[in-house]
Amino acid sequence: MTIRAYRPSDLPEITELFYDTVHTVNVGDYTAEQLDAWADGSPDLAEWGRTLLEHVALVAVEGETLVGFGDMDRSGYLDRLYVHKDFQRRGIASALCDALEAAVEAERIVTHASITARPFFESRGYQMARERQVVRRGVTMTNYRMEKQRPVPAQNACYSAENAVAPQAKTE
Repeated sequence: MTIRAYRPSDLPEITELFYDTVHTVNVGDYTAEQLDAWADGSPDLAEWGRTLLEHVALVAVEGETLVGFGDMDRSGYLDRLYVHKDFQRRGIASALCDALEAAVEAERIVTHASITARPFFESRGYQMARERQVVRRGVTMTNYRMEKQRPVPAQNACYSAENAVAPQAKTE
């Protein structure tokens, strides 16, 4: 598997993967009506293309097959993370998430996780901030605001010690 930057030519395959994944992987947690509201098969391609270009957007490819994608904005909002229905549980989501989290320097990563995805994010150290009832196309469904606080980088000990010493007055 290779992870690379999103290209506009990936958009048709990404939106097809999105639809197929939502309608198969999430079947146990959402009704058919909710799945249709979430992914109706007619995405706004201009909007998807715009946001994928504005965000850090990555795709996972195995051979000639696009097997996953994800995108995160510079503030640390993980907008989308989806893996092809036939390539689940192979570490693809983890690899994409690792790369996205490393690419953004936000203090906190935030996402809105589905019922299905919540355990994945919890296993990565995300905490549920709150349960949400969202309305899409007139249909209510549950998701979760999940947050991951990033560790504060430790200062270089030499740098800290140097800055702690008061400058000495010059003598002439």
